[in-house]
Amino acid sequence: MVGALTDPIIVYPGGWGDTLPDWLKSAITLERLTANMKEIRGEQPTGTDAEACAYLYTASFAAPLDSDWVQIYLYVSGKTCSHWGGREIPSDIAVDSLNDWQKRQLEHLKAWLYQRRIQERVRRDRADRRQQKEAEAGGREAEQPVLFEF
Repeated sequence: MVGALTDPIIVYPGGWGDTLPDWLKSAITLERLTANMKEIRGEQPTGTDAEACAYLYTASFAAPLDSDWVQIYLYVSGKTCSHWGGREIPSDIAVDSLNDWQKRQLEHLKAWLYQRRIQERVRRDRADRRQQKEAEAGGREAEQPVLFEF
């Protein structure tokens, strides 16, 4: 549950992560909470459509997407925008369904995003614990008198 609120948003490397709209960041948090409820009921944990949308949003700025990934991006962005952003994708570029290969690629992307999110959470927890131990050790050294100086 805490991870849904505190986990980082995984974006494509290249410096475009700070351009994510605020409504998309909120949508990611809300979809993560919904996914947690599904996980409690026994479903396989995975990334969300909003997370995939954010990742592909930043990837599209860093490098051109091929036609399959454009279709996937338009599909998830259409679902995300209409549900959370209060916007509709124009009908001439809207994608209502994906072929089997594109569906597998989207599911693979969502699974990868979920795993990266978990890895980042574990890394942060370890770094926090290490920093706390170092601070405690530093505090003990300051409190203990030096008996011998060489």
